Amino acid sequence: MSYYQPYSPEWHRKRYLREAIYKYLDDYVENDLIINDILDILHERSETAYHQFNKVNELEHLINQAKE
Repeated sequence: MSYYQPYSPEWHRKRYLREAIYKYLDDYVENDLIINDILDILHERSETAYHQFNKVNELEHLINQAKE
């Protein structure tokens, strides 16, 4: 098991993840629901990143057009 310095960013991340996983397990949530929730969160994050990428890409395109 990984050891992180107490109160470091890594330590906090692991603590938050542990608490979330324990909450699912303590609530007796089915494994399929846990997996679906994880996939849903990843999908939301991916969609957000994709929209941000498109916005930056469009801005770069407009800036390059203005320079010409």
